[in-house]
Amino acid sequence: MKLIQIIKVLIIVLATQQSLIAQESKTDTNLNDKKYTVENCVNHFELDKAKKTNVGYQYWFIDKDFANGNTIKMSIVNPHQSTHPPHKHIQEEFFFILEGTATFYLDGKTITGGANTSFYCPSNIEHGISNAGDTELKYLVMQKYPKE
Repeated sequence: MKLIQIIKVLIIVLATQQSLIAQESKTDTNLNDKKYTVENCVNHFELDKAKKTNVGYQYWFIDKDFANGNTIKMSIVNPHQSTHPPHKHIQEEFFFILEGTATFYLDGKTITGGANTSFYCPSNIEHGISNAGDTELKYLVMQKYPKE
C-alpha cells in the first residue's frame, strides 16, 4: 500500500476512535447528571419496604437504576432453604454473610461459612448460596448489572 493510502486509513481509524470515545464520554456525562444528595444516598433498612420471597425476604439498599448498575441487596433466607437453585449470569457477584451459616456452591464444589465471610462468584460460573443453619441467614449481595 502506498504511504498516502496508509496515512488516509490511519486518519479514518483515529477519527472513528475519537468519535466513539466522545460518544462514550457523553453517555457517562449523562449518567452522571443525576443529582446525588445525602438524602438519596443514605438508605436505612425498613422492613415494610422489604420484598417478601418464598423463603424469606430481600431489601435493596441500592438498585441497578440508582448508581449506574451497581447494586447492594440484603437477602434473608429461612433455615435450610435457598432463594433459587444454582445458576449463572454475566455479572460477577460478591456475597457477604452478616448472620447465620451459608453453604456456597461454585462450579461443582461447596464450602460453608458463617458471619463475616465473603464469597466471590466470577462471571458466567454456576453458583448458588443456601442457608445451612437452624436460624435465619442474612447476607449482602453486591454486583454491577451490565448496561442495557
